[in-house]
Amino acid sequence: MNLSAMLPDLEDVPDSLLDESIFDSFLAWTRERGISLYPAQEEASLAALAGDNVIVATPTGSGKSMVANAAHFFALARRQRSFYTAPIKALVNEKFFSLCDTFGPENVGMMTGDATVNGRAPIIAATAEVVANIALRDGAEANIDQVIMDEFHYYSDPDRGWAWQVPLLELPRAQFILMSATLGDTSALEKDLSERTGRTTTLVSHAERPVPLDFSYVYTPVHETIENLLEAGKAPIYVVHFSQREATERAQALTSMSIIDKETKENIAAEIGDFRFSSSFGRTLSKLLRRGIGIHHAGMLPKYRRLVEKLSQTGLLKVICGTDTLGVGINVPIRTVLMTGLAKFDGHKDRIIQSREFHQIAGRAGRAGYDTEGTVVVEAPEHEIENWRLRERAGSDPKKLKKLRKKSARPGEVTWTEKTYERLTHQEPEDLTSQFQVSNSMLLNVLARPGNQYAHLKHLLRGSHNTRTRQNHDILTTIDLVRGMLNAGIVTREEGADGSKVRYHLTEDLPRDFALNQPLAPFALAALTLLDKEKDSFTLDVISVFEAILDDPRQVLQAQQRAERGEEIAALKNEGVDYTERMAIVEEITYPMPLVEELDQAFAVFAEGHPWVKEFDISPKSVVRHMIEHGMTFSDLIATYGLGRSEGVVLRYLTDAWRTLSRSVPDEYYTDELDDIVEWLGEMVRQVDSSLLDEWAHMADPDAPVSSEVVDKERAFGVTNPDALSANRRAFTIMIRNYLFRIVELFAFEKEERLAELLDYLDADSTPEWGPALDDYFDEYADLDLGPDARGPEYFRIEDRQANNGRTWTARQIIKDPEDDRSFQLVATIDLDASDEAGEIRLSELRLEQH
Repeated sequence: MNLSAMLPDLEDVPDSLLDESIFDSFLAWTRERGISLYPAQEEASLAALAGDNVIVATPTGSGKSMVANAAHFFALARRQRSFYTAPIKALVNEKFFSLCDTFGPENVGMMTGDATVNGRAPIIAATAEVVANIALRDGAEANIDQVIMDEFHYYSDPDRGWAWQVPLLELPRAQFILMSATLGDTSALEKDLSERTGRTTTLVSHAERPVPLDFSYVYTPVHETIENLLEAGKAPIYVVHFSQREATERAQALTSMSIIDKETKENIAAEIGDFRFSSSFGRTLSKLLRRGIGIHHAGMLPKYRRLVEKLSQTGLLKVICGTDTLGVGINVPIRTVLMTGLAKFDGHKDRIIQSREFHQIAGRAGRAGYDTEGTVVVEAPEHEIENWRLRERAGSDPKKLKKLRKKSARPGEVTWTEKTYERLTHQEPEDLTSQFQVSNSMLLNVLARPGNQYAHLKHLLRGSHNTRTRQNHDILTTIDLVRGMLNAGIVTREEGADGSKVRYHLTEDLPRDFALNQPLAPFALAALTLLDKEKDSFTLDVISVFEAILDDPRQVLQAQQRAERGEEIAALKNEGVDYTERMAIVEEITYPMPLVEELDQAFAVFAEGHPWVKEFDISPKSVVRHMIEHGMTFSDLIATYGLGRSEGVVLRYLTDAWRTLSRSVPDEYYTDELDDIVEWLGEMVRQVDSSLLDEWAHMADPDAPVSSEVVDKERAFGVTNPDALSANRRAFTIMIRNYLFRIVELFAFEKEERLAELLDYLDADSTPEWGPALDDYFDEYADLDLGPDARGPEYFRIEDRQANNGRTWTARQIIKDPEDDRSFQLVATIDLDASDEAGEIRLSELRLEQH
């Protein structure tokens, strides 16, 4: 029974007994599950029931999620609307499903800025930015009665902290539940909250960790440390790295160890069942999981992360190699945290981690209800481990000790010592610091709010948690920004009849979430007018305009740049260009940027009339376009650029591109070719990972098939059809065409190895011998046409869809030679069942015919 079913009938309950009746119903639900509230949980829940603001500053593992459930339940019982915020979309998704399980899917919605599900529900899981956006637009009139902000230490995040502060400033009628294990001194926050909301603010901070932690600092290499921990019965172990590459490499290095027994292997295989590992990284992960080793980081596909979390919750995985995403609430229950270092690259520089970060990560050790103690182990740096071993070998001999040649950290490397470890272990988390900052998008939201705009802005700017000096700076910044909007015509100024009242009006009707979901979409729409509809590349140019406003998939662009430079270096080397000159030339080479000059010029002009866009920047790039031009599948893109560790990044980008293209392109620019591309892109995304859609669709009835009604309703997940790949005949046909043209392109550039990799699932006698085939073609022709005509319907056709009860198709791709003799043709037999299994085109045979 979910928690909403426990809602009491309050019609006949006297007012004096309302709270007691609601709390008794909540306790009945906890008792049903054999849960007894900790004293801190009960104190926080009772304070929430009484209508207080509550700051829950208790250790990780002390049950803050149960306090959140209680607060949601109390709001639901009183017919109030509550929001739960988390710092990253992955956590919002995770919490959404958890809340659906607890309260029933009909009572829960989700808002992440680019996806909304059941948006009118009484309980909403959202990013902090979504709640901040609503607060700025609607102020005290916002339809929000309660805000539960998990991981509230993000208030101090330099880039995103504003979003954690704005709701506190602009929602005076709301009740706030602020939760984190690492808040530092909250006295100023308590006073401020009480003054703003008129509510008592209760701090709950004295809770004991249900599972105490044991800290240690070791001088053994990581693999030895893991062996020691396994022997001591300290699994599951989460091995923390500060890069995805290190986490993956560590997991693969551990395969030489015997980590689990035969029975555990069988149990893991049973838990995995028929789960589809649909990528090269997936196959690697499958092998690791079956050895009791997991990988967990943000670059993975969501379905893989969720599988690792599921297996970790069963206790079957003994070692999980991951990144510090563990510190922001990812649900991986573990006994031991092994930190491989205390320094990280934060996007700007290498630095020692902060006390708050250290305690967030360390606090994940120890599972309440399972462990009597959690273990936190910190590795010494590699050079210190080597020095320690040298000292061990020297023993107590002073002569040997004197002769030791100690290793040092590499020049420029940020390192740590045991003193660093001791300081972080005992140091309290840093105090929260205000990161409020004014922006054009913030001001546009406030100016769109009904009522007295001057009062709204004064309340926001003078009421922020910034110092008086910074507030003065914010006011001056606001004046400059508003002047810019007036000069650009984005805002108009209207004075009252007596000149005493000034009101500003937006001249453009901006969507409520314009600052969250593609803020540069208005620029893209304007830039479309610059395109030539008569050009063969028109549809691809439309795609390039919209790719320029999407967030960069950094790993993809870096890989593209490396590939471009590598090819140019090889060409220059063959031409005899010396090393220094080669390096100078390739320094100018970057990843593909279609229309870069045109878009840069257009953006400069657009920004003059729309100054708010200066907070953002366009970024011309070619990922979707590149895949189309080269006929690439998802796995082909991953393999070509070595992106196995970044599949999740690629999927998120392609999903964003699909959403943007399917929603934002006006009818007059929406060609039949673009319609095909959008269909292909959406189906590809769905085939790679539809886990979010599948879970949502099965919430109401786990045994029910995914219905088209649910799919139509939840298009926000980037998926249009829940069936097998071959069921979407249109997308399937497009994929076949792209796949065969990809083979033609690789053939044209004589990339035999890549052809072999692309078709490695086929037997040798089911594919052409590429070496002789290439010799035959290029003996007869000097070139091969890869232009738009070469991939058109004149050179590609499906010849037979009937074989094997329609489960085998035959397709023909004619190679366009310079004379247009059409004497070389690829004939492919497509296996529909194998394609459905793989989620991508799979052939049973490929022939190269010569006429």
